[in-house]
Amino acid sequence: MSEAQRHIVTIDSAPSGERLDRALAAALPALTRSRVKALIESRRVSLADGGTVVEEPSRKVKTGDRFIVDIPAPEPAEPEPQALALDILFEDGDLLVLNKPAGLVVHPAPGNPDHTLVNALLAHCGASLSGIGGVRRPGIVHRLDKDTSGVMVVAKNDAAHQGLSKLFAAHDLTRIYQALVWGAPKQKRGTVDAAIGRHPVDRKRMAVRTSSGRQAVTVASLMGAKLHTGRTHQVRVHLAHIGCPVVGDPVYGRRRNTAGPGSLKSFGRQALHAAVLEFRHPRTRREMTFATQLPQDMARLVVELNSVK
Repeated sequence: MSEAQRHIVTIDSAPSGERLDRALAAALPALTRSRVKALIESRRVSLADGGTVVEEPSRKVKTGDRFIVDIPAPEPAEPEPQALALDILFEDGDLLVLNKPAGLVVHPAPGNPDHTLVNALLAHCGASLSGIGGVRRPGIVHRLDKDTSGVMVVAKNDAAHQGLSKLFAAHDLTRIYQALVWGAPKQKRGTVDAAIGRHPVDRKRMAVRTSSGRQAVTVASLMGAKLHTGRTHQVRVHLAHIGCPVVGDPVYGRRRNTAGPGSLKSFGRQALHAAVLEFRHPRTRREMTFATQLPQDMARLVVELNSVK
């Protein structure tokens, strides 16, 4: 399948009453049920009569229902180099350290096939970029969420990738985040020691779990969080857990009726910044420290909040 395709599926009596993803997979044997489910969730299935988009894979079908299934053309097997501006803090033959802006996706994924950090790195580093992370994530040792800004390190060869990966796996490095949060912690300094695992209902979210989660420890203060581990969404989950969700967080920031300027309530992203990264160079063993200032949008909001009387 090299081009986009469109199928119109009419539900006959056989699968009537079944889930939509099962019925469509039965009608389109070239597609697996998981592929059909992904198409539905990415808004590529609609009603043939009226064109209403269907987003629920569990929707029950009935005889006579007609659906349009749009299958996009496959993405390139490997990301292509794309020249994008990079704020490079340090670079040598082994690694590159940069200040990632908010809004930049780290690697290609469904919905973000290009114009990612990986595409920019391929253009900047050329064929030397490490491939240990796989063709979709060359050089990537760790990542920041799309809307989180701050310091990242990238490997430029396999030896550096292995060395950095060992540091991250052993938590033998320092990572400090700055966050604007709703409310304030009860103590100026403390430790959040709560296991994190997949949310029991929403699999796209993480949650503090009393069982089955992996140990995760964050040392937090009012404006900072020092990670002792590196779980998915750790800072965001732990700050929400103590009642201080990150401002602008669309997943874990449920608090909205707190007093403050309108710009605080309407902040367009999670106000989270990876401010400091310290590690030993994987080849020279030199201790390296990188610190960045708050990005302009967060800095402006801090100034505004400090001016409120």
